[in-house]
Amino acid sequence: MRATTLPRHKPLAYLPKRFQLSNWNELLPYYQELSQRPIGSRQELEQWLLDRSELDAFVSEAFAWRYIKITVDSADEEASAAYQEVVQVFAPRISEYENLLNRKLVDSPYVSQLEPTQYAIYLRGVRNAVALFREENIELGTQVQLLSKEHGKTFSEMTVGVNGAQMTLQKAGTLLEEPNREYREEVYHTINRRILQDADHLEDVFGQLLEKRHAIALNAGFDNFRDYRFRSLGRFDYSVQDCLNFHDSIAAEILPLLDQLNEKRMEALSLDRLRPWDLHVDTHRDTPLRPFQNVDELLEKTIRCLNSLHPMFGEVLAIMRDMKRLDLDSRPGKRPGGYNMPLLQTGVPFIFMNATQSVGDMRTLMHESGHAIHAYLTRHLRLSASKKVPSEVAELAAMSMELLSMDHWHVFFDNEEDLRLAKLHQLETSLKVLPWIATIDKFQHWLYTHPQHAKAERREAWMRIFYEFKSNLVDHDGLENYAAHLWHKQLHLFEVPFYYIEYGMAQLGAIAIWKQYREDPVATIERYMAALRLGYTRPIGEIYATAGISFDFSTAYIGELGRFIKSEIDKLA
Repeated sequence: MRATTLPRHKPLAYLPKRFQLSNWNELLPYYQELSQRPIGSRQELEQWLLDRSELDAFVSEAFAWRYIKITVDSADEEASAAYQEVVQVFAPRISEYENLLNRKLVDSPYVSQLEPTQYAIYLRGVRNAVALFREENIELGTQVQLLSKEHGKTFSEMTVGVNGAQMTLQKAGTLLEEPNREYREEVYHTINRRILQDADHLEDVFGQLLEKRHAIALNAGFDNFRDYRFRSLGRFDYSVQDCLNFHDSIAAEILPLLDQLNEKRMEALSLDRLRPWDLHVDTHRDTPLRPFQNVDELLEKTIRCLNSLHPMFGEVLAIMRDMKRLDLDSRPGKRPGGYNMPLLQTGVPFIFMNATQSVGDMRTLMHESGHAIHAYLTRHLRLSASKKVPSEVAELAAMSMELLSMDHWHVFFDNEEDLRLAKLHQLETSLKVLPWIATIDKFQHWLYTHPQHAKAERREAWMRIFYEFKSNLVDHDGLENYAAHLWHKQLHLFEVPFYYIEYGMAQLGAIAIWKQYREDPVATIERYMAALRLGYTRPIGEIYATAGISFDFSTAYIGELGRFIKSEIDKLA
């Protein structure tokens, strides 16, 4: 089926055809009906599941739009009020009904008759939710959700003056690619001094989040939030120890490769030491690569690139363009970062990012397009829950797209030398990101297993872990106060705790997929798409196996993939 057949609006069957989410009293009757409906057979149970799924998809999309609106304009007070209504009014009441519906399902005598291949993963998640539910955590969860958004709001309001112009931190960050070293250093200090202005506020926000999350964990019968969060994230396919092994493997196998890359960087720049403002400048060019001049050009070229990889890939992005499901440029008042927001009812997601003409922006849109294509490939699944894939799988789709698309980047670069440098940048980034992922994840393990720590202890722990995964060739002498607050930039720590190591797992999977693509492109794309079509109807390991790769954190496997990427870098260097 071609992407052009994507429905603009999936017809409602359980809800009224023109139903709109306006207030709780209009939504309440459907939750009441589902909770009270008698179920007398497997067929009636399956219809109940489909009706519940439709309600879930509708509510999810309505809430998603309210979140989108606060990110595209953080100063929109009406949008902020509408989002707060979701968090403070709708979500707590829905949470209570979701628990009632979950219990109704697991207690049904017909649940054992459901087809395992369709429902096993879903039922595993429902039983887990029932076990974790505590009524006293509803209000705490509301407080955490509202407070966590303070991070994005704070960073969206940060601007700096460079060369007489005010610009966002994202746009200023691209100036660290400029060849003049003194200029880069000045920009680096300007950015970090601005971040320090809000450091105390962000520390206080995080302290409150830490306290509330620990209380949630205790209420649910856990010793700490880390162990609670692993259960609430549904991490059935790997353990805390697997994550610790991941940290050790990255330190043992990837850090030495990063040191080798930094040695070459030092030589190319004729430096006896690297400083943080030396890490993004292109060592092969006097000016940074600029693969596009504006977001319209970025989008047009991305569609052409994806079409070359597989026609359906480009068509999905073209439909999103036609439906105005894209917000790509960087501007004041817009929240930082990027995301692909699934919209479960219509089946056409929304991509948000902050493009500033860099190669990184091109890579970001490839990444988010991978998420969007994944959403398209799962729209056939009957249950909305099956479309809510775990991050380990979602990020596999996105990170693989970054690497798979490289053979078609000529649409961005007419010059072969520029294309070579862009590919080199991509491969180097795929290695460089892994130690940072290990840093953030290991820091989270410490944070939530030491919930009573003081701010000074938090700073000490961060600096210890930061230096553990930092290349010895990058000198932070005199910059310790900046380094101590680098974690403030990581939105995940504030908004989605423990959601970050998935990027590392998926990066390894993406490297493995690309390794196969180099040998057999057609078969690799077919396996990639087959894995994505599964959504979350199989365990993570089985989804990875469908893609033809392993879900493995061992030192040997990580070392093998790291050496493969390093060999490809050496061929391009």
